[in-house]
Amino acid sequence: MSETEQEQEEEREVLLSIYDGDPAFKQLSPTKFQYKYGEDESPKSFLLEISWGTSYPAEKPAVNMDTFYNKHVIPEVKERVVSQVNAEAEQYLGTAMTYTLFEFVKEKLDELLAAQPNNFVTEVTDSVERITISGPQEIEPSKKPVKKEQLSKAQKRKQWDRVDGKGDRPRGWDWVDVVKHLSQTGSKQSPEHELPASPSPPPPLPSLG
Repeated sequence: MSETEQEQEEEREVLLSIYDGDPAFKQLSPTKFQYKYGEDESPKSFLLEISWGTSYPAEKPAVNMDTFYNKHVIPEVKERVVSQVNAEAEQYLGTAMTYTLFEFVKEKLDELLAAQPNNFVTEVTDSVERITISGPQEIEPSKKPVKKEQLSKAQKRKQWDRVDGKGDRPRGWDWVDVVKHLSQTGSKQSPEHELPASPSPPPPLPSLG
């Protein structure tokens, strides 16, 4: 085991001993630790994650605020926490510092969360804005089915008589139903064409002799 590994092992044991029974502390791996500040589901709560690199404590640990639990924390607060912890870590290079960094945040908690809203207005506002923007695009006016108009024969005849777009009557508008016309006006044989009945022959004259 190298000297660095031995230092990390000793610090790990100290951390587990100090935070034994503290539900806010969690060890995710031999080199990754989290501490939760504030009450569960509170807008003023967040998780601070500290990870050791292979050269820790000769180098600063990685400070992470981009955990799922911190989805409600505004970017300004996240950046402030990371910046402040990194600045604090500078003066402890070469020594065990994880416990010191966790406690530093606990002491500066109110200052670090000064810009964080007291409720989830930011998240709700974003949601309302999304609804406002997408609403008109998603909601379409209901389309009523077009009801076909039933035309009578007289109405159809009237439409047929209308002129077209050029102002001319449609071809064949004055055509006559030839069959119908002939059926009504067809020639009938007049009485003069009828042959008179043949007259009966005169009765024979009586004989004189």
